[in-house]
Amino acid sequence: MPPSPFPAYHRCRARLRRLQERLSLRNRLVLSHVTVLLLALLAMAAISALIEVWLGLDDVEGDVVLQVGLLFGVAAAFPASVALSRFLLRPLDRVRAATHRLAEGHYDDILEVPSEPGLAALVEDVNTLAAALADTERRRARLISEVAHEMRTPITLLRGQIEGMADGIFIPDEAMFASLADDLDRLQRLAGDLSSLSRSEEGAFDLHRKPTDVAALARTTAERLRTQYDDQMVTLVVDAGTPVVAPCDPDRITQVLVNLLGNALTACDRHGHVALSVHGDPHPMHHVVVRVMDDGIGIAEHDLERIFHRFERLQRPGRPAAAGGSGIGLTIARGIARAHGGDITAESAGLGKGATFTLRLPQGPAPEGDTPEVSH
Repeated sequence: MPPSPFPAYHRCRARLRRLQERLSLRNRLVLSHVTVLLLALLAMAAISALIEVWLGLDDVEGDVVLQVGLLFGVAAAFPASVALSRFLLRPLDRVRAATHRLAEGHYDDILEVPSEPGLAALVEDVNTLAAALADTERRRARLISEVAHEMRTPITLLRGQIEGMADGIFIPDEAMFASLADDLDRLQRLAGDLSSLSRSEEGAFDLHRKPTDVAALARTTAERLRTQYDDQMVTLVVDAGTPVVAPCDPDRITQVLVNLLGNALTACDRHGHVALSVHGDPHPMHHVVVRVMDDGIGIAEHDLERIFHRFERLQRPGRPAAAGGSGIGLTIARGIARAHGGDITAESAGLGKGATFTLRLPQGPAPEGDTPEVSH
């Protein structure tokens, strides 16, 4: 490259850039105000001195000249302040433009992170927000597609069966009505899942707490699902012999257990193993701890929290997705647990190494006169 014809100018710009990187936004604003003030004073003093020397004025006339110099100082300060303000606010203008694009639905614009630490933190937060909004939009769009698909299949079947009976193609016998009931149940289950998801995100679950033996509840739920486990040749071992009482809504906790055991069954291949255990944990607070452990496909570390996001279903190469799943079961289960003051967490050593889901519920004393409720 040929040498620059203005080396001094480029050296000055480089020094200003290095100074800008060292100064925080607050210090730069203070420095800009001081610079504008100094420019105004210098312009005023220079104009006053020049006029006095040129015209040889006395003190009274010098006051008039001082006023003239003040006007020149203000005139010099105004363009300087405008230039410095644009220089200082340029990064903020880029951030403001980016937020406007976010508001318009453009989530893919990534801002370049400036060197100034305060602004860099702001820009990184805006970029993080954009990524989160993009992910939410992606899952929302997929939700609409999946809900439409889940509803389309039973609705199409119902319509075909009803039209077939109306045309005399199908005989309205007991088997036909059972098929219609199955499709209606599927639609009702999907509507219930979406309603539960809404309550979960709003924290508005209507809980009917009772002193409940969670161990007995777990045994009952496991027996209810054992036929499905036997059909897929997956061994289910239950370690819940000691009664553990907690004030909870037994129907909601059953919903959580069904979800966790159902997911564990889906994750296992034939001849796999699932272990369900229930025990009390006094440390650091009294909790009922329910663990569901499987030796199935496992979960990657970066997906351990993502699986609790709504409408998130992890896809495994070479393994078909579970039929009928809406991707909101774990979101609802965690919402129920947190509505009780507890939580659900997931652990896994990695893909192909199984997973463990842990449900924790606060364990409180049962009200006097109440006996623990057990589902049979």
